[in-house]
Amino acid sequence: MTQFSRRRFIASAAGASAAFGLPAIAYGQGAARVVVIGGGFGGATAARYLKIASPQLQVTLVEPSRRFVTCPYSNLVIGGWRKIDSITFGYDKLTRAGITVVHDTAAAIEHDKKRVRLAGGRMLSYDRLIVSPGIDIRWNAIAGYDETGAQAMPHAWRAGEQTLVLRRQLESMPDGGLFVMAAPANPFRCPPGPYERVSMIASYLKQSKPRSKILILDAKENFSKQPLFQDGWQKFYAGMVEWVPSGKDGKVVKVDAKARTLETEFGQVHKAAVANVIPPQMAGRIARESGLADASGWCPIDAMTFESKLVKGVHVVGDATIAAPMPKSGFAANSQGKVAAAAAVAMLQGRTSPAPSMVNTCYSHVAKDYAISVAGVYRGTPDRGLIEVADSGGVSPRQWEDENRRLESVYADGWYASITGEMFG
Repeated sequence: MTQFSRRRFIASAAGASAAFGLPAIAYGQGAARVVVIGGGFGGATAARYLKIASPQLQVTLVEPSRRFVTCPYSNLVIGGWRKIDSITFGYDKLTRAGITVVHDTAAAIEHDKKRVRLAGGRMLSYDRLIVSPGIDIRWNAIAGYDETGAQAMPHAWRAGEQTLVLRRQLESMPDGGLFVMAAPANPFRCPPGPYERVSMIASYLKQSKPRSKILILDAKENFSKQPLFQDGWQKFYAGMVEWVPSGKDGKVVKVDAKARTLETEFGQVHKAAVANVIPPQMAGRIARESGLADASGWCPIDAMTFESKLVKGVHVVGDATIAAPMPKSGFAANSQGKVAAAAAVAMLQGRTSPAPSMVNTCYSHVAKDYAISVAGVYRGTPDRGLIEVADSGGVSPRQWEDENRRLESVYADGWYASITGEMFG
């Protein structure tokens, strides 16, 4: 299958998922209650598609924040290409779609009573529950890196204030300063994200602080779309970006946030003008405290329904899941939210959920009018879990003309507008 035909197939699969992925629910199930915890890519999508499947369903979305700032495209804010308002969305249109949006924190899930206790004291009963808890940072997994240290060495891996902290530090950095990123080992949210961030920062520094350098200290031996990123760095930012893999002493094990120093496994100390520490991660608190996560810190799921393998009656979607080979990405969470919604509807009707097919495309900006991508199609199986459909995707060809890279950047912007519009529009 050619790259272009793959993309046409993926686009058509995504459209089919949106148009036909959910069966109509019987009117007799009108009183059924579904609670969705988490208003990000997975949760907002699940809530919307539950209501599309059956306007009679009582759908309640629990989300503490009144505004959602997307991790996708937050790197463009850090690089100065966008303002944070352009990646910030409210929940008003979900409310107008008939979804009850409760701005509170889910404090506990009482599985035996089928209810969610909110921090404000309210109890929400449910017939099915969908949890999209996102990630939490593993504080002190890197010695010296805690919540206080994150103010001096921002992770910016949950978009919002941390995004702006890192941007302000870059603006204050002197020309000729060293920007150091500590990139985590797998698994973590958005595998290409650190390297798109480096590209956006390199774009800003090249224009505004051209004597500056970027050092990536990586806890891995390789990374997503690596040849494409490195080709782009050589093309646009030659001599500016250095990547050090774990095998060459790239793994950061200790930091001093006040001194802005990072120490690697074998004792080498790097002094940064600005440091971006992206630490190891785990499923969000509510998933861990309610028994949805295993010893790994992530949530095992049934590939056919995204129902938890540990707690019946609860579906888990998004970054918190153990869903390899699907990456932890916004598009993956969006696809999983649709599957969980379809499964919840089917189970409320007492029938078997349809076999799921899911899509992921991940675009990364490298320079102005120059982007790269990786795409895949996945399906759930009863015996092998999630599998990637052979020849269904792949990465952008390395030898593409610049016009194709420009088109990838156009597609990226279109994808972002489309998926945020689907969730919040």
